[in-house]
This record gives sequence, structure tokens and C-alpha cells, in this order.
Amino acid sequence: MRVVMVGAGYAGLVSGACFAEFGADVTCVDVDRGRIDRLRAGEVPIYEPGLDDLVRRNAESGRLRFAAGPGSEVGAADLVFIAVGTPARRGDGHADLRHVYRAAELIAPHLQGYTVIVTKSTVPVGTAREVRRRLHAARPDADFDVASNPEFLREGSAIEDFLRPDRIVLGVESARAEASLRELYRPLNLIETPILATGIESAELTKYACNAFLATKISFINEIAALCEATGADVHAVARGMGLDGRIGRKFLHPGPGYGGSCFPKDIAALARIAAEREVPARIVEATIAVNSAQRGRMCEKIRAALGGDVADKRIGVLGLTFKPETDDMREAPSLHVLPVLIDEGAEVRAHDPQGMDEAAACLPDSIRFCSDPYEVAETADAVVLMTEWNAYRGLDLERIRDSMRGRVFVDLRNVYEPGAMRSLGFRYCGVGR
Repeated sequence: MRVVMVGAGYAGLVSGACFAEFGADVTCVDVDRGRIDRLRAGEVPIYEPGLDDLVRRNAESGRLRFAAGPGSEVGAADLVFIAVGTPARRGDGHADLRHVYRAAELIAPHLQGYTVIVTKSTVPVGTAREVRRRLHAARPDADFDVASNPEFLREGSAIEDFLRPDRIVLGVESARAEASLRELYRPLNLIETPILATGIESAELTKYACNAFLATKISFINEIAALCEATGADVHAVARGMGLDGRIGRKFLHPGPGYGGSCFPKDIAALARIAAEREVPARIVEATIAVNSAQRGRMCEKIRAALGGDVADKRIGVLGLTFKPETDDMREAPSLHVLPVLIDEGAEVRAHDPQGMDEAAACLPDSIRFCSDPYEVAETADAVVLMTEWNAYRGLDLERIRDSMRGRVFVDLRNVYEPGAMRSLGFRYCGVGR
């Protein structure tokens, strides 16, 4: 099948490369010529494990190509996906759909023959219908259907999620559109992936509902962690006891500094806005947002308390800056909320991240000193704070860390290490909910 992916960012590039891996003929287009030039030169502009090899292999095979803006490729395509960014709009938290509608405007002049236009971006309910309205207004003669096919990709494991998904959701209104999308995803029949065909609005809302539910689990376990600290319970034992219940499950019951990234914060804010516009209460969603916001303040207080109540003139080493491991994404990372507070209160901050330091340097205070490795971070530090649970931090030489520090405080915001073992090494260990 012939596929055009409008948008060569995270979702578009991963999806395009994976469709090419399925055997489709894919062209990823983007109005950012610099990004297209880098991709044509074999340089992948985002960090995602395995993506470099996937893009290179399919580009060399001729199944994956790149173009600066939609053109003749659209006229030859069976399916055109819109996979552009939908950031939170300043002021009201609603999804900014300018790029989605601009993509539709760029597609319209090139439509030839029957084409399925698919929104891959995470968009509010009603967006696909508005895309269809705009396309029809621009090209009333065109033969097309509009569908919704939300992505469920986790940064750091996006390729695995795409090639071995839990399910595929197709929001369609015609048998032709459904048949085209099922044919594209046919390779997944071998692993018996469930494919759910729904109405367009249901598909659009499913993505928001999933992200809100997962974020709610994170906020819930963080509230339980605070209760564990107040009662002497261990949040890990509580989470295990909960997770063994098949109705609840273990995933996303991990206490820490709160959720961040490109999806959860903006999608949950957008869902709350959708509900407010329709005057439908969304109290659990609103509480999830509030708890997550408060969690960053709790982490600041935890670090202060570990250092005697005051971080002024203290040297703090930070391990991990990105919102999660295996990505260079700094969007809504907890470090963006915690580190500036520490610096404003007089702390000297040194930091390391295996992939995110270039991105971090652009959005964190200039006073932060970026270090070449975790051990440089710890040198003469009064405290070390583990912010992101990269695998590189799970097997540290803790005696070397301890001996190079000026103090002995180790604040583990991801509960990577066991409290008893850390204390036996001489650390003043502080975890979350333990």
C-alpha cells in the first residue's frame, strides 16, 4: 500500500518507519526542510531506541522516503496520515489544532482518486469531522473518507509498541475506509492483534481516556506513598498487593515525582477542557492534574528535609533530567519544576543525563553545571538526587559515590535502591513512600 505520513516528528517518523517495516511504500513529509534534509542524510533527529536502524534499513530498501511538504505523493497515496503536533494551547489548556488544519489545507490540492485521510495525532472529539469539512470545502470533487487511528506509543519503547501493540483502534464511517486500514495493519494478524473498529468520536476519545486513566494510577499511588510515609508503611509492598489483583494490574503503580512528557500533561488538560466545554463534570481528571502538580512540590520539600530543611549553599548532584528513561524528551519533566526551585533557594546544582543534556540545557537555568558522568555529579556533593531511573544509574559503584561526596544524603525519587542496603553503606537515604 502507498502511505503518506504528514509530520516527521515523533509519532509520524516512528509510525512511518514501522509501516515501511510492514512492507508499505511510505513517504514522510514535513514542512521543516531542515528535518527532512537530516533524514535524507541518514540522521534521525530524535532519540528513540532502535529507530536509527529501522529508518536506515527501510530507507535503503526504498520503502521509506522523505519529502519537504506534501505534493504528488499525496495523489498516489491510498492513505494519508496526519501526525503533526497538538501541543497544549497557552491560557486554556486546549489542544492547539493549527498544525492539523494546516496539514489538511496542504493535502487538499493534491488529492486524486479515492484516499483515506487518517488523523494519527491526538486530537479532541470532533477534529476528524472538522478536517473532513475543510477538505470538502477545498475539494468538493475529491473522493475521500476521513478516519481516526490514535497512536498508543510510549517513548522509549515506541517501536515495540507499534509492532506488537495491545490493540489497534480504527474510527471509521465507511466500509472502504475500514478495509483500507485493516489491509495496512494486516501483518499484525500473525500475532492476533485485536483490531477495534468504532465510530470516529469514540476513537478520538479512547486515546484521551486511556492516558487519563494511566495518569490517574500514577497520581493515586503517589498519594498512597505520602500516606505510607505518614504511617510507616512501605508503598512498594502496598503497590504489589494492589497489582496482584487482576482487576487493577501492576503497571503505572510506581511512586515518584509525577508524570511528565509529551502526552499525559497536555492530553489530560485537553480532556478536562473538553468536559468543561460540554459542562460535564470531570472531577477525577481534575484531581489527577492537581495531585501531579502538588507532587513536584512534595519532592522539593523532601530534598529540603533531607538536607536539614534548607538547601541554601548546598551542592546537589542530580542523576537524570528527562521525564523518563530511554528518551531525550524534556517536555514537562519533573526536573523542570524541581531544579529551578532548588536553585532559587540558593542550591548549587550539578546534573547528568545519558541522552537529555542538550535538550535540558535549553530549558533549565544557566547556572546548572552539566557533568560527563554520574561520578562527576557526586564529587563534593552534599546530596545526590536520583530523578530519572535510567539503567545506567541502577548499577552505580555506590562506595565510589559515597567516598567522593561531601555529605551522605541520597534522595531516591524513583526508589531504585533498597533503603536498608543504602543505609548500611553509610548513606542518609530518602525514598518515596518508604
